[in-house]
Amino acid sequence: MSSFHVKLKKVVDDSYDVQIGSGLVPQLIQDLKNGLAGNVKKFAVITDSTVEPLYAEPVFHALKEAGYDGNLFVFPEGEKSKVRRTKELLEDAMLEKGYRRDCCVIAVGGGVVTDLAGFLAGTFGRGVPFINYATTLLAAADASIGGKTAVDTDLATNLIGLINQPLKVYVDIDAWKTLPERLLSDGLAETIKHACLADRELFEYLEQHSEDVFACDTDACTYISERNCQVKYQVVMKDEREKNLREILNLGHTVGRAIETVSDYRLLHGEAVAIGMAAQARLGCKCRYLGMPERDRVIELYQKCGLPVTIPDYIDREELIQKLYTDKKVRDGKLRFVFQKGIGDVMSFGDEVYARPVTEEEIRGVLKEM
Repeated sequence: MSSFHVKLKKVVDDSYDVQIGSGLVPQLIQDLKNGLAGNVKKFAVITDSTVEPLYAEPVFHALKEAGYDGNLFVFPEGEKSKVRRTKELLEDAMLEKGYRRDCCVIAVGGGVVTDLAGFLAGTFGRGVPFINYATTLLAAADASIGGKTAVDTDLATNLIGLINQPLKVYVDIDAWKTLPERLLSDGLAETIKHACLADRELFEYLEQHSEDVFACDTDACTYISERNCQVKYQVVMKDEREKNLREILNLGHTVGRAIETVSDYRLLHGEAVAIGMAAQARLGCKCRYLGMPERDRVIELYQKCGLPVTIPDYIDREELIQKLYTDKKVRDGKLRFVFQKGIGDVMSFGDEVYARPVTEEEIRGVLKEM
């Protein structure tokens, strides 16, 4: 019997820039010319059917005009496409077009696109570089920083994936002008969540200026994009691999993700998160983690931004309860929730413990009220 120790120590710098602005396609091309993707000359532009004509085609044509090789890969829009089968189809299409390890992926779109394309990039050829070109407020808030990439399954959301950091993220505020009001509301759900957990000033700004965001005012949109990045950076910098602190970014998501799935995606991600945030605020108030006035402010801000805060009648409450157990924060079969501490902070339940067990009876009582 013998053994051999394989010593592999790595020091990796996964730092990258997030650029916020308007009309950033020329900047993307200039960055590539300046070596953003190294010597890569072949690019896979991945997008969905809605974003394709609006932004992916201009990105693709700009690449071709700059002398780069590439192809446009399109999948049907919507959360139902964020599954392993779509990833498989994209991978096969890339292989058929001759893509190998000497390529780079450019994800152009919202959170579904960046999640799916980032996961694909992390496994294609055992890992190729990728760039995010975010075109929605939700992507700017949720996918701009952190590197969390994943797909959904029938049993759970976002449990099949990996942490994979992009080369750079572009947040194009001009793209928000093409979004219907429902999608602007959808994106604001995650922004409000960030404010609730770490940025009281942002919360107060949204109370006063949410109308400016819906009007796509450049100053307002830039402000909330920057604040979103700051909140996520402060968390991800300390806990990139989601060992403890990063759980706080799941505020409202235990109920939110479950509702999103049980609704069969009739609810958008942000709409489901808004309901989940209302649920944790109600339960947190019962536990005295925040007062009734603060609970009401959270719920009222979501309503002001056109988001639901009650559970639709078509949602089966018992099915919803069981779906909660697919949440990734579950430990030893027990539900665990992250809670606000007032507005702008989160509860800590011990040394680097940011979620606490919740009984079915506790959450069932809250859901009954909603």
